[in-house]
Amino acid sequence: MKDADIGSQLEQTIAEAAEVEQSLQLVGSGSKQFLGRQAIGKPLAMTAHQGVVNYEPRELVITVRSGTPLAELETLLAAEGQMLPFEPPHFGDQATLGGTIACGLSGPRRPYLGAARDFVLGTTVINGLGRRLRFGGEVMKNVAGYDVSRMMVGAMGTLGVILDVSMKVLPLPESDVTLVQELSEGKAIALMNQLAGRPLPLSAASYDGLNLYLRLSGSEQGVKAACSQVGGEQLPDDAAFWTKVREHQHPFFKTDKPLWRLSISAASPPLDLPGKQLIDWGGAQRWFLAEDPEVDLHAIAASRGGHAQLFRGGDRTGEVTQPLSDGLMLIHQQLKQAFDPKGILNLGRLYRKL
Repeated sequence: MKDADIGSQLEQTIAEAAEVEQSLQLVGSGSKQFLGRQAIGKPLAMTAHQGVVNYEPRELVITVRSGTPLAELETLLAAEGQMLPFEPPHFGDQATLGGTIACGLSGPRRPYLGAARDFVLGTTVINGLGRRLRFGGEVMKNVAGYDVSRMMVGAMGTLGVILDVSMKVLPLPESDVTLVQELSEGKAIALMNQLAGRPLPLSAASYDGLNLYLRLSGSEQGVKAACSQVGGEQLPDDAAFWTKVREHQHPFFKTDKPLWRLSISAASPPLDLPGKQLIDWGGAQRWFLAEDPEVDLHAIAASRGGHAQLFRGGDRTGEVTQPLSDGLMLIHQQLKQAFDPKGILNLGRLYRKL
């Protein structure tokens, strides 16, 4: 079936489901099925809608259908010396771009180059009534009013079915070097924040409880000069290390304990919690293996100006994402009503009331 036909078929299927108020569960490759809550509804497969719609390497812009495998997209970009700047995790060999955008996932480069939503220029979506809508475009200065396309990033498919995404891409760095030094947690956090405030080509910073890992990316001359300022021992095969951190293949993640993701102020001091931790994003992302179910991680994250999410494992029948205030929940419900008035798309995946 041609991609245009697949899109039309999806429109028809959703329109028919809306008429009878049949809930639909959007299904891609399944690589991120563990995220969020279990959606309610009949499965709707998305992986057949694949391919590049438009790619202009000189313009640093690409438009891709949602079912396109992430690995294929990255291979295509690499052949042109380019990359997805937000370095998204795959969590599976068949991961798709649509699932990545819907989940709003970004990797180690996120604090230094930007998050997934920062590089989305436009989207084509099907709303909860089966109508195809286009938001944004293929250039940076194309938005008047609400930037709806970026609102789809991290919405977990609750606002619409993503058909294609237009994104800004960037050139691959000429050189990547990772420096390692042994530090206490407090000193590692302080150094990550200190270096982030200096004109250095930082592209990743992580702490595993013993060693601080700092990646520098850019021109060979610039990276070499920065290495002399940062200090530490050079890590051989550093690409493999960052892949393990990004894909949760690092030994820290190999456990059956509930994995929590705390997004807090990068300068926040060490968290005194019963369990192992790994720090990413220069201190702003704290991964925590919960050992005491009585610890209220949502409250702890909120006290540090952030939020917490049960990322993997644990009890997923309640709210796994930071609870919203009544005012914010009302806004989310109004958005859901505007895009999916019958409430049929990925019902309950993000929050119970959505």
